Amino acid sequence: MTYLVLVRHGEARLNLEKRFAGWLDTPLTEKGIEDALRCASDLAGIDFDLAFTSGLIRARETLFLILSRQKKAGIVVHEAEAEGEAASHRERYSFPEKLLDEVIPIYSNEALNERYYGLLQGKKKKKMKEKYGDEQIFIWCRSFETGPPGGESLKDISARAVPFFEKEILPAVKEGRNVIICAHQNSLRALIKHIEDISDEDIPSVALATATSLVYRYSEGRLVKDKN
Repeated sequence: MTYLVLVRHGEARLNLEKRFAGWLDTPLTEKGIEDALRCASDLAGIDFDLAFTSGLIRARETLFLILSRQKKAGIVVHEAEAEGEAASHRERYSFPEKLLDEVIPIYSNEALNERYYGLLQGKKKKKMKEKYGDEQIFIWCRSFETGPPGGESLKDISARAVPFFEKEILPAVKEGRNVIICAHQNSLRALIKHIEDISDEDIPSVALATATSLVYRYSEGRLVKDKN
């Protein structure tokens, strides 16, 4: 059985402060570390072959904590000299294949970053709701087409996250490799919408708490959410 696992990062400092974190780099809190380790224990039964994460520290810290409970250590791999634009993400990285049985390669890419929140970035959620109203904040943060002023909509995030998933991540799953993606609320919502074919009208109801994991099995040419 081949697995794809999506994990939202643990609680970060700006989450605790109830701010819109977006592209701001903010580390995990003590609770975030504890939740990531709990998630690691929950996922210890899956032996991961590859890992993908964003360029933001809260996702990377969460991933390292999860991989700490694996039989193999995770190692960040670094980009080698590209051989043309057509080269895949994994081909552009320097990593000896013979070590795959001993370590888990970690690939980091900004395509998996959180939403850029524009006007809202770094601001207190309560103050923004008082200024613009709960309904408008909900539309900016949860709808597909509309994003906050100067920021990204979920459609914009999908335009970067989904092609990266299709080109770089899904082929590894089809090769029979167990893959974990540790990222953010909105980059993961974009992937969930794509994987589960969720409509634009229904996606606002989809949300992930911090340190939440979703497990998909790759079966008969498609990804199926694990009910357990």
